[in-house]
Amino acid sequence: MQTDVSIVRCQSYAPDECRRALEEVLRPLGGLEWVKSGMRVVIKVNLVAAMKPEEAATTHPALLCELVKMLTARGASVLLGDSPGGLYNAAHLNHVYDTAGMHACEEAGAELNHDFSQAAAVFPEAVCAREFQYTAYLDQADAIIDFCKLKTHGMMGMTNAVKNFFGVIPGTMKPEYHYKYPKTGDFANMIVDLCEYFKPRLVICDAVVGMEGNGPTQGSPRHIGAVAAALSAHKLDLACAKLLGFSAREIPTLNAAIERGLIPETAEELTISGNLDSFIVPDFKTLPPQKSVGFRYGGDGVMGKIVRKFLSVCLTPRPQVRKDACIGCKKCANICPAKAITMVEGKPSINRSRCIRCFCCQEFCPKGAMKVKRPLVARILNK
Repeated sequence: MQTDVSIVRCQSYAPDECRRALEEVLRPLGGLEWVKSGMRVVIKVNLVAAMKPEEAATTHPALLCELVKMLTARGASVLLGDSPGGLYNAAHLNHVYDTAGMHACEEAGAELNHDFSQAAAVFPEAVCAREFQYTAYLDQADAIIDFCKLKTHGMMGMTNAVKNFFGVIPGTMKPEYHYKYPKTGDFANMIVDLCEYFKPRLVICDAVVGMEGNGPTQGSPRHIGAVAAALSAHKLDLACAKLLGFSAREIPTLNAAIERGLIPETAEELTISGNLDSFIVPDFKTLPPQKSVGFRYGGDGVMGKIVRKFLSVCLTPRPQVRKDACIGCKKCANICPAKAITMVEGKPSINRSRCIRCFCCQEFCPKGAMKVKRPLVARILNK
C-alpha cells in the first residue's frame, strides 16, 4: 500500500539528528531514488522575512543542509529560493539569506537564488489563477522540493506546504493578489492553483520547532519534534492540520483541496507511516481561520441578509493594533493592499469598511503590534 504521509521524531536541529530524521521520513516514500545525476533540483523554502532560525518563522538551515548533502551525493545540483514580502531584489534577499542562516546551505553544496527576473504563467485548468506572474528561477528546475515550515497564519489558520507556494509570487506583487482575491475561499483556491501548477516532486515539513500564536512571523516558537514528508502537499497539510488541532474544513486551502477531490475529508483516511497521534500538540495556540465560504444562514430574503451581516460582523476575526507595541514604522500602511490603514498621530488607524482582512499588516509587522482579534461574540460562543 502506498504511503500518503510519513512522519518521524526529530527532537533537535543537531546535524546527525536531522540527517537520521530525513533518511527515515523519506524511506517509506521511496527515498531519493528518483534523483539522477545531472538533475537540477530547486528547493522552495519558506523565507517569509529576515528572521533568525531560532525564531521559527523560516525553514531551518540545519535540515536544509542535510537534504542538500543527500541530493548532491546523488549527483544533483541544488538551488534554494523564495520571494519574501517586500522588494524582490538582491539587497533584500541577501539580508534575508544572511539573517535566516542560508549561507550554511552554500557551504553544504547548494546555490542561493540570485535571479530576480519574473515569468508569466498561463494555467487554463486553474480555478482562480489562470494567469499569474512568478519568480523565474523556478524554470531552472528539473524537480521542485517544497520544504515548508509549520506555523499558524492570520488569514489561512495554518501555513505549511501549500501556502508555501504563495512565495512564488514576486514580493511586491503579493499585496495585489490579496486585493485581487479578497474572499478567503478565492484566495485559498489561488494558492492551490499555484501548488497544482508547479507540482512539487517531494514535500517536506520542518515541524521540529513550529510557530504558535500570532503567526506566521510574530508568534512564539513551539517544540513539536517532528519531520514529515509526502508526495502531495495537500495530504501533508491534512496530516499537519491534525497536529495543531484543526479539522480539514477549518483550513481554507484544505477546504479547497477537498472540493477539488485532491484529498479526503479527514487525516484518518490517509495511509500514514508513523504514529501521527503521538505528535499532536493538544494546547497549541492557534489563530481563528477565516471562513472559506460565505455565511449562508437565514435564506435569501432581507432578513437573511441582515442575519448574514450580523454573523459576519460578530464572528469574523480582524486585525487590531496594540498601540503600546507599535513603533510607528508605517510598514502596515505601506503593505496594505486595500489602503485601509492611515497613520494618525504616528500610529496606524484601520478603516474597517475598506479592510479586506488579508492580515498582511499582521504578517509583516516587525514588532508584532498587529494582532488577530476575535470579536467578543465569537469568543463567548467558543467557550
